[in-house]
Amino acid sequence: MYFDDYFVTSPEQRERLRITKELADAFAQRAAKYDEDGSFPHENIADLRKSGYVTWTVPKEYGGLEISLQELLLHQEQLARGDGSTALAIGWHVGMILNLRASHAFPDTIFQAICQSVMDTGALINSCASEPATGSPSRGGRPETTATQVDGGYRITGRKTFSTLSPALDWILVTAGIADSDEVGEFIVRGQDVRIVETWNTLGMRATGSHDIVLEDVFVPHSHVVTVKHPKERSLRNNDGGGWMLHIPACYLGVGLAARDFAMNFAATYQPNSLSHPIADVPHIEEKLGQMELKLLSARTLMYDLAARWDASSEADRPRLRPRFGAAKTQATTAAYEVVDLAMRVVGARSLAKGLPLERYYRDVRAGLHNPPMDDIVFKMLAKEGTAPFRK
Repeated sequence: MYFDDYFVTSPEQRERLRITKELADAFAQRAAKYDEDGSFPHENIADLRKSGYVTWTVPKEYGGLEISLQELLLHQEQLARGDGSTALAIGWHVGMILNLRASHAFPDTIFQAICQSVMDTGALINSCASEPATGSPSRGGRPETTATQVDGGYRITGRKTFSTLSPALDWILVTAGIADSDEVGEFIVRGQDVRIVETWNTLGMRATGSHDIVLEDVFVPHSHVVTVKHPKERSLRNNDGGGWMLHIPACYLGVGLAARDFAMNFAATYQPNSLSHPIADVPHIEEKLGQMELKLLSARTLMYDLAARWDASSEADRPRLRPRFGAAKTQATTAAYEVVDLAMRVVGARSLAKGLPLERYYRDVRAGLHNPPMDDIVFKMLAKEGTAPFRK
């Protein structure tokens, strides 16, 4: 796998990137099997724990490296070059830890306990908020999952969909409507206390383990209640502007880079007997290769520039970057599937073969269109920001 360090800014980043490259190389060898089976990549997750990667975004005060957002994207992109499903799945964990350390959304006692478990055992966390009836929480629907107050805490019953990383989660942030109230609560639930229903059988990103999780009268003590708020109150996790969500475009750009690498290698080495040179020198192939480079360079430059700006910004200024983060996601996912399409045109009919990775890349990048934020929300945010100075 080609080692790309164009956006690396320090020797320390470069050394850590070598670790994630080794992981990505190993993931690439297993990706086809996990994709074909639609099974969860337990071996990959074990490697990520063993390498210490799952701890890298933990704050230094709790023993982690506290890497920057910009560096996190380097690693997520690299992991996705090996296996998009594994990268997307683990991205929710490392991204959420970064989000929590920047937003201060959790009470200190809860966040410290979670970080300590990550450091001690490689514990993993994700937020599970989508539901069959309400869809994405970003659309504003009230959770049908219900929390009923009892002595010492709450009992929660409900079902969550698209629960990525579910087979490996130790901690789950769950949203639930408070019974006999219009309030909504956020609760930390232990992974061992939920039931997983294996519903994830999709076109792309087949190995993310995004199954349904079912909560059946799960007791949550007061010590694991994050917040109880009125419906129109935004979660404190939004305080950081959502920069951590750039792990999503980083993943899809990583898949696009893998497709680019495959097509470049093919074009540079394939020489049919009708030509005296490799097809990389054929004008229409050369044009497609150049288009791929431009699309990736543009999308990656925007993403890494915004990440660097987020890292350098004050906590008060970070929320202003939210529309631009959405723009980076839309541009990246669009670029990724356009690049994969171009790569397949370069390789030709061979690109459809199950024994080659391009058809998997093609399916995986389509999933990016359905990861948040959705394009319509992005365009709405950008339009409102653009017209704001001209409104009376």
